[in-house]
Amino acid sequence: MEITSNDITQRNYKKLSIQVSLNGLSFCVIDTITNKVLVHDSCFFEKNEVIESQLWNVFVKHTILIKEYDEILILHENKINTFVPESLFDKENMGSYLQYNVKVFDNDYFAFDPLSTYEINNVFVPFVHVNNFLLDQYKNFDYKNTNSILVQKILDLCKNTEEKQVFIHIQDRNFEIIVVQNQQLLLFNSFEFNTEEDVIYYILFTFEQLQLNPEIIKVTLLGAITKEDSYYAIIYKFIRNCDLLDVSSLSKTYGVTEQDMIQNFILFNS
Repeated sequence: MEITSNDITQRNYKKLSIQVSLNGLSFCVIDTITNKVLVHDSCFFEKNEVIESQLWNVFVKHTILIKEYDEILILHENKINTFVPESLFDKENMGSYLQYNVKVFDNDYFAFDPLSTYEINNVFVPFVHVNNFLLDQYKNFDYKNTNSILVQKILDLCKNTEEKQVFIHIQDRNFEIIVVQNQQLLLFNSFEFNTEEDVIYYILFTFEQLQLNPEIIKVTLLGAITKEDSYYAIIYKFIRNCDLLDVSSLSKTYGVTEQDMIQNFILFNS
């Protein structure tokens, strides 16, 4: 969805993507001709402080954020979303799709990202106060939910693959689990966790519900995880056919390290 307060004037072939959560902000600048990442960085927010003031501090510190760009995309990172098949989607009643997953209110603002190729829509609640702050900084920008990028890219990667696959995207205190088959989304869910045991419990619970065999099914990990992490160790203990996402080709395309690519998979692919 696009928010506009004026028109773009001059092209400079650079795109800015900003990923915002309640815990912090990440951003990258991409050269739209070479597709290389020119700059990327992350900032963390202090707890119990107003997010608008913290955003202001980030913009003061990182003046690159206030330069002119041909494209600006804001990624809203939250769990208040659900995927709806196009055949069941009614944009006049978007709140009804979320009410069974999260608590919604009459004054909530709902948005959706169409994944047209796969005939599904991601309904979500954006950070309205973040958008309002950014309207004072930019002439116009688009915004999406991070999980729209995540699911879209994973489905793209699963072309010509008929067997079921599981993708697990690890973040600081929550992770997403995506189950796909032949470029169809079978399951998307998000879980909060505090320990390694929480992570494997939710994974094995999902496997049980979907009758997936942990001895056979292929599990691909991405996000804030390395093979040295305790999270990787416990997942590998129970699911032997697991590995980190192969991002060697993508890292060369974007001109970043494989570790940066796998950790910023959503941001760089936006």
